Amino acid sequence: MNLIYAAFAFLLALVLALVGVTRVGSWLIERRNPPVGAFADINGARIHYVHFPAPANADLPPIVFIHGASANLKDQMLPLEPVLEGRAEMLFFDRPGFGWSGRGPANNENPSAQAATIAALMDHLGIKKAIIVGHSFGGVVTSAFGREHADKTLGLVFLAPATHPWPGGATSWYYDLTTVPVIGRLFSETLTYPAGTLQMADATTCVFSPNKVPDNYLAAASIPLVLRPSAFRANARDVAGLYRYALDAAPHYNEIKAPTVVVSGDRDKVVYARIHSVGLARDIAGAELIWVHNLGHKPDWIAPDLVVGAIEKVAGMDVDLEALARTVETRIASDAYGAGKCADIKEPQAELAPT
Repeated sequence: MNLIYAAFAFLLALVLALVGVTRVGSWLIERRNPPVGAFADINGARIHYVHFPAPANADLPPIVFIHGASANLKDQMLPLEPVLEGRAEMLFFDRPGFGWSGRGPANNENPSAQAATIAALMDHLGIKKAIIVGHSFGGVVTSAFGREHADKTLGLVFLAPATHPWPGGATSWYYDLTTVPVIGRLFSETLTYPAGTLQMADATTCVFSPNKVPDNYLAAASIPLVLRPSAFRANARDVAGLYRYALDAAPHYNEIKAPTVVVSGDRDKVVYARIHSVGLARDIAGAELIWVHNLGHKPDWIAPDLVVGAIEKVAGMDVDLEALARTVETRIASDAYGAGKCADIKEPQAELAPT
């Protein structure tokens, strides 16, 4: 019996120690990554955003950027704001539960609820219509916005999106575990910070692979903010619920009428590019798919010139996106970062895009 008590005491002490490490780690993360924008109460959530008002000589309409899983507003603002500065009104924001945004009760539901929060934030800032640019998980929110808020949509740009059902619907085990009541909360309050800290650099290499992770990316883009327990739980709920949402939503993508460009790489190691991107090009009438050889999951950082071209194209400008894509391919042709460490996704042959 004494051994049982001793084992229980040890386990309890270990849990309390991990909780303490996580609390201190989260405090340090927040100290190193303070808010950079303003806040607004939207649909029951305190939303953190950075708004660049329309410049006097703008040649593009307003643009709203929707970041992907595990990220925050800096992940798109850092690479894209400088190349669009002075050309358009721009809105970057932390999706509900990410960065410095609160989750709020409404946003626990699905990407459609997050799209409604974005529409309300646009109303708050006086943005009547905009081009919506979504990366990765932000792609499914973008599709929801284009379908359910067509009156506010001037065009859609999808960057390495996740939008369609994929074989088996599986996600990483730690996302599924985090969504389990009680156990998931305990997991997020004890293990995700120390384990995530150890794994983050390698995981980021594979997100960018075969392209190079930009210098100081993790710190500059404040990516460690996702390791805080509340943010990790929000991220897990989003990712774990994506497959179920996509099953219902994908058959309705043909309702989207806005001009659309999809930018995707053939070496994406995060999502099934030949399912999601090809699916969007198939399902949205008139959508243009730009397929980039040797590009991974981060067009926003690796090919910002191509992203700007896609924005210009949906804004109605005459842009040769295929020529821009070939320029990007020349620039990244020799990239082989993560070789031997990051496996390519094996996609169903029936879904392969033209090469």
